[in-house]
Amino acid sequence: MLRLGIFSLLTVAAASLMAHAAEQERAITWTADDSRLQWTPCPAFLPEGCRIAVLHGDPAKSNADVFFKVPASSTLPLHWHTSAERMVLVAGELRVTYEGQAATILKPGTYAYGPAKHAHSGYCASAVPCVLFIAFESPVDAVSGRRE
Repeated sequence: MLRLGIFSLLTVAAASLMAHAAEQERAITWTADDSRLQWTPCPAFLPEGCRIAVLHGDPAKSNADVFFKVPASSTLPLHWHTSAERMVLVAGELRVTYEGQAATILKPGTYAYGPAKHAHSGYCASAVPCVLFIAFESPVDAVSGRRE
């Protein structure tokens, strides 16, 4: 009976702590042109002017969300990510080609899924920068070339 009482007490305490932690996290909202965003350079193999802004999470850990921005008329060379990517194009028109598949044209509002470690390239085919929302499952990375 004592064990059941202690277990029940611990269960209630754990649930209370989890609820309290959830209450402390604040809801957030971002737009791609928000002046509070902190845009940082992309890896050197990506086009000059390419920028990334972290929207939520820590890019060194799992489950980070970012805006990825590339200049108009710029090419994204073949690369891959350790993580799968869940993407929505926010601005511009982006042509994406995954190895072994036909090119896909993303327009604002288009959702795309990119499998982990699947090499792909892209081209921002618009007169304005392409901005892509990306949700990464694993830490954020980009590796140039084909996956070996």
